[in-house]
Amino acid sequence: MGKGDKKTKRGKIVMGSYGKTRPHEKKKEKAVTAEAAAPAKEKAPKSKKG
Repeated sequence: MGKGDKKTKRGKIVMGSYGKTRPHEKKKEKAVTAEAAAPAKEKAPKSKKG
């Protein structure tokens, strides 16, 4: 259990691999603008003339 052990966090850091014991950092989401946060307005259905 050290730098040569593939199953430990230290071993994964040395080898440069990822997995269960060393997951990737989650990317932060971009700040939500006022336009994106506001719900989209629904269009009124068009009336059919027959």
